[in-house]
Formats: sequence, C-alpha cells, structure tokens
Amino acid sequence: MGTKVQAQVWLGAGEFALREFDLPSPGRGETVVEVDLATVCGSDVHTVRGRRPGPHPSVLGHEAVGRIAALGDGVVDHAGAPLSIGDRVVWSVTAVCGDCDRCRRGHSAKCRRLLKTGHEPLTGPWPLSGGYASHILLHPGLTLVRVPDVVPDASAAMSACALATVMACVEAAGELTDRRVVISGLGMLGLCACAVAAARGAIVEARDPDPQRRTLARRFGAARAVPPDAADPDPAADVLIELSGAPDAVTTAPRLVDIGGRVVLAGSVAPRGTVPVDPEHLVRSLITVVGVHNYEPRHLAEAVAFLAAPTGYDFAAVVAEPADLADLGDQMIETGGAVLRRAVRPGRRG
Repeated sequence: MGTKVQAQVWLGAGEFALREFDLPSPGRGETVVEVDLATVCGSDVHTVRGRRPGPHPSVLGHEAVGRIAALGDGVVDHAGAPLSIGDRVVWSVTAVCGDCDRCRRGHSAKCRRLLKTGHEPLTGPWPLSGGYASHILLHPGLTLVRVPDVVPDASAAMSACALATVMACVEAAGELTDRRVVISGLGMLGLCACAVAAARGAIVEARDPDPQRRTLARRFGAARAVPPDAADPDPAADVLIELSGAPDAVTTAPRLVDIGGRVVLAGSVAPRGTVPVDPEHLVRSLITVVGVHNYEPRHLAEAVAFLAAPTGYDFAAVVAEPADLADLGDQMIETGGAVLRRAVRPGRRG
C-alpha cells in the first residue's frame, strides 16, 4: 500500500481538482479501504449541478466497493465478525452513534450525530469521506458488509445506496407475494425495485417515460412497463413505490392504488416544490403513505445477499464502462436510456 491518497476534490459548481493527501492511519473503529470502483449516484450529479446543497470543498462519492488496506482496533462487519486486511467490502452511507433516541428507535438513518459518506467537508473532522479517491477512511459507526467475489464491482458499488434503499422501500411496502406493485421511475433504484419486488413474488408494473428503460424493466422482473400517463392499472395496485421524485408522479400515486393500498415515497430527495393532496381520497380509500430516506444496516446486508444469490439479474450491465478518476467531472451528467450509472475506477496507487 502506498503512502499517498489521490482524490477528486469538488470545489463547487462543476469544478473538481485532483489532489494528493497523506494516507491516514486508522484509529479505533476506523478502516482504510482501497477503492476498486465507485459508481456515480444521481444525487451527486444533482449536488454538482446545484439542484441540492452540499458542503465544498469535499470528496464526494457514496457508492463504492474496495478492499481493506488498514484496520483500527475494534472493527467488525455488520454481523459482529472481525474483519481482516484484504477483505472486499461495501459500507453504508450513514455513520451513526447507535446511542441517541433515534438510533434506539430504529431510525439510525436520522441519527442526531449523523455523518454521511461522501457528504462531509474537506475542512471538517472527516475529510476523506468520499469514494471518488484511491482510498477512503471509514468512520466509526459505518456498517461494513463483506462482498463475495461472485458479485461484480459495479453491482457491489451501487448496493451501498440504490439497492440498500430499495430494500428499505420493499420492507416499508409490506408483504409482496402475489401483490400488484407499481414502480414509478426507472433509474437505478427503480430497476432494483422491479427485480426485488418480482423476486419476492409481486406482479410488477413499471412506469417511466423512457422506452429503453421500460424495456430494461421487463428484463428485470416487470410483467408490464408503460409510460407514466398510461391508463390507471386495472385492477388497481396494492402497492406503489415512487422513485422518480417527479411532482406529477407523486400527485398521481394515491390514485393508482386500491382500497387499503400503500404508497411508498422515496424519490423526492431534492427540492421540487409541493404537490396537491386530496385528503378525502386518502381517508375514504384507507391509503397509507410512508416516506423512506436512506436505510438501516440490515438493508445493506440484504442488498449484498440479493446480489450474491442466483437471480440472473445483471446490474453491472446497466453501469457504464468506468472512467479514470481524473475524468470524474465528465461523469457528472444525467444518465439516459440503458445507462443507469456512470462509474470511475481509481486504480491502484503508490
């Protein structure tokens, strides 16, 4: 292992600078991971494009996979087993205290002392928090999950945000066997949701304006894929999982579910204004609306287990060929069609 870290530092707006830092020595509960691949989550694109706030200068990147290069004392995986140098791992977006009232209630994603991977300022106590770097220092309170070698890097990396969040969404949706489920929005989260819901026995209808993504949805478990303005499903859905964040889709969601149905909102993570709500329809139709943001440690472990199972879903196929770390700025653009994630491969340094 070399003695330097190369990282892309986000300076604000669309500006990045490739900089070099001393490789940190991990303290108690900390881990240094050499990053093999990082995928570019849409939320990072929104941050760089000014659609959501973010501290800068900072090292972005919260979807990544790598191998442990150095360990502090007391580091264990999600199941409490000790980790070793060379273990291939992914890690959670959230570093939590585990002791506050929210953590104790099972809402650790909203910990009162929350820190977030790839969201911390370079001038703060956790400067090397992001995956767009040759190495990342993992903070105490992060969840680490071992990744089997059968899982490709591109699939493993996105599990730390997209797939783990979907696991939280399907848990919020309840029992899915033989349920009629609408997935609204077919980015990476939507595609993951189609696959997981179908694997759990749901009858899936996918909705998105992009015809290429509708075709992908059918490959990833959807029985039907239609534009967002298609006629209401008949019969109506038992569950709708909204992942686009589009105001029209959020407004329409309660109309598409049956009596006693459930609407899970997870795509509205950037300011896009308010939407009208018909409370009488919610009340008379016994509709439950629940929000999901980030996930709990168990959801990351479930995501990796899903990828390691023989489902036949090739998520790596919808990730672009990785670029060099030096070209990260060029990857901060909206994806389209059959490309759901861009990626960078920092490569081995030193």
